[in-house]
Amino acid sequence: MEFVEANGARIPAVGLGTMTLRGEVCVDIVKAALRLGYRHLDTAERYGNEEWVGEGLHQGLAQTGLARADVFLTTKVYWDKLAPGDFERSVEDSLKKLKLPWVDLLLIHWNNPKVPLKDSIASLCNAKKMGQTKHIGVANFTTSMIEEVVVLASEPLVANQVEAHPFLDQSKVLAACRQHGISVTAYCPLARGKVPGNEVLERIGRAHHQSSAQVALRYLVQQGVVPIPRTSNPDHLAANLAVLDFVLGEAEMAEIAALKRPDGRVVNPAHAPQWDT
Repeated sequence: MEFVEANGARIPAVGLGTMTLRGEVCVDIVKAALRLGYRHLDTAERYGNEEWVGEGLHQGLAQTGLARADVFLTTKVYWDKLAPGDFERSVEDSLKKLKLPWVDLLLIHWNNPKVPLKDSIASLCNAKKMGQTKHIGVANFTTSMIEEVVVLASEPLVANQVEAHPFLDQSKVLAACRQHGISVTAYCPLARGKVPGNEVLERIGRAHHQSSAQVALRYLVQQGVVPIPRTSNPDHLAANLAVLDFVLGEAEMAEIAALKRPDGRVVNPAHAPQWDT
């Protein structure tokens, strides 16, 4: 497994996203991921599946002989739970569901403009100081929000989790994060099904005997971005991890970068911030 280093954190370069995974399907895919070599799992309070991710983790550790410290686990506090008191209860509830004393990374899932950022960041930093998480970060933060939060935070931020794939230009937020030593995690790295069938990605994939999905994931990995594709298919699980085994050329990277388009974003809920343009 390759790793991305960020402000003291060592984050496995590819992770398993678990949004929408439930019940035994979730438990089984987490166990399968650990057997295949995944060392990075991503969940969130909002996903409603922390208990199953935790169960899969515990069973997977027992089956593989891995130590808890070998697996990097992320969870998140949703935007409606950022107020003082609500934040702390959310973290405690997440740890109970996961049956863990700590997670590796705790994120603010989305900002809430009605809660002062200084308050939510103070709660986030305090969770680290209390030992409930090894590292802290944010998700869906724009460049201006990153600049604000690095000043407010008393603990180093190690990640900003955002939508990222070949069709979306995230160069501004990537540059802002890199400037502050913050890693970028990519959710929806396959653009919710828009990657398969793309002519450019398919052609480049054929040249490497890879799928278009693998090309899109490799494109992110080569930029130091950490993709966390979600799947319940064991075959896709193995293929997603195999993107660490080939390299795209400079011309191919440039051709993929040219796929960005103004309407490329696939996640834009009502509570989203004013995105970088």
